[in-house]
Amino acid sequence: MDEIRISSNAEARRIEAFNKRQTAAVEEFLRPIPHHPNNGDEELYPGKIANYSKGLVHNALGEPDLASYGTLINALKTGDPADFENITIGGNATLVDPQSGLAYDLEGADSHALYLEPPPAFASAEKAGEAVELYWQALLRDVAFSKYETDPTAQKAVDELNGLTDFRGPRDPNTGKITPNTLFRGSFPGDLVGPYISQFLYKDLEFGAAQLIQKFQTLLPLNGGGTDWMTDFASWLAVQNGQGPFPANRFDPQRRYIRNGRDISQYVHVDVLFEAYFNACLYLVDAGAPFNPGNPYVQSKTQQGFGTFGTPHLKALVAEVATRALKCVWYQKWFVHRHLRPEEFGGRVHNALSGAKEYPLHSDILNSAAVQAVFARNNSYLLPHAFPEGCPQHPSYGQGHGTVAGACATIVKAFFGDTWVVPDPVVPSDDGLTLLPYTGTDAGQLTIAGEMNKLAANIGLGRAHAAVHWRSDYKNSLLLGEEVAMRLLRDQKPMYNEDFKGLTFTKFDGTIATV
Repeated sequence: MDEIRISSNAEARRIEAFNKRQTAAVEEFLRPIPHHPNNGDEELYPGKIANYSKGLVHNALGEPDLASYGTLINALKTGDPADFENITIGGNATLVDPQSGLAYDLEGADSHALYLEPPPAFASAEKAGEAVELYWQALLRDVAFSKYETDPTAQKAVDELNGLTDFRGPRDPNTGKITPNTLFRGSFPGDLVGPYISQFLYKDLEFGAAQLIQKFQTLLPLNGGGTDWMTDFASWLAVQNGQGPFPANRFDPQRRYIRNGRDISQYVHVDVLFEAYFNACLYLVDAGAPFNPGNPYVQSKTQQGFGTFGTPHLKALVAEVATRALKCVWYQKWFVHRHLRPEEFGGRVHNALSGAKEYPLHSDILNSAAVQAVFARNNSYLLPHAFPEGCPQHPSYGQGHGTVAGACATIVKAFFGDTWVVPDPVVPSDDGLTLLPYTGTDAGQLTIAGEMNKLAANIGLGRAHAAVHWRSDYKNSLLLGEEVAMRLLRDQKPMYNEDFKGLTFTKFDGTIATV
């Protein structure tokens, strides 16, 4: 049969569609599924003290009941839907979608086909360093990012983080030190350039005929009637057992631009997971940002993209890739790592320092100035949370927000010329009520690639400001999401009729890729 690109012959079209689907399936089949090691904590500690158990039954110290934990492991081993219904939970808060990790996709990588390196071990210096950072983030939730340079608590955080055995947050490239400008920032190119928050969370947007002003519902600060949660052991233990209903948060009646850790915590508490990246698309299209030179319609004299290589294609992909990212990371969460949440780790810290029980915690967290400052404020060593219910009812690693961030940001970077500089950068006033021109010396360096990396960091580390995730959750999950998006784009490439050579863009690690 002669090659038919566009045919009125329905049978030829049917065969060609089948062949393309089969070819894509064979290419994925030929990629071996990697080995998926975890960090060994579940086997090392018989009491499962270093693994996720929230929502199951716990003893008086907040340690998982082994029979309850066993029902979870049994369901994960068999994959039988009936066994998931027989998991013994501790209250009325249910576990979030463990069976998602067993779902298949007909496009892109299978959820089991991508690798996520193990998280830091419970007793490691790296885990202690991540925990110290979280305690400082909790202490600084109400301090404007713009005030870190002068705030005394921020300086104490900088001093302690610089002295830790193994802290892997970003450092000043000139001095190799943590500084107020690097404090709590992301780990990839662009994250240290310009204001803490990405321009894509500040710019006004046109959503069809509606204008969107990115002022958000925020939480009241501690000195204005707000609350940090789970700061006493009884409420912490109830949350571990999933015993709701939980108290309500206290909202600021005034909507504000994001200006501190509590604000970004609330944004990532209720966001639609692909929301920030979809909004970035809206801004970039209306701002006239150029499409990637690899887009086959960039040089066309007679056509423009729409369902393929146009804005509907781009915006739909941002949402589409999010669902695939979630299936992929949910497999890692439930079936591989089952890594404990920061609130669970904070319970172990409290028990150790209050003398209730010893745990193999690194001395950096046991001797932390941040932990002592939290005790002085709350009379407990528990990690203060931004949400009354604490973290969601699923394991910490990898991070759902981070994997979706990596996938969605990759789609945006691939579709636009990612070296384009965002014009007229802004920064919020300290009260978050107005936007001011950003006039830093790096104002002309805020590229699409850098600001998308920063946006992904804002979302991923926003969850850390709320105390529901670790730094490593965010960082490694971005790379996982990036691979989800790249595998999806590669699967789609042979399906187009256009003369399409591929899209070239900058990855999170700064290297260049073409898909």
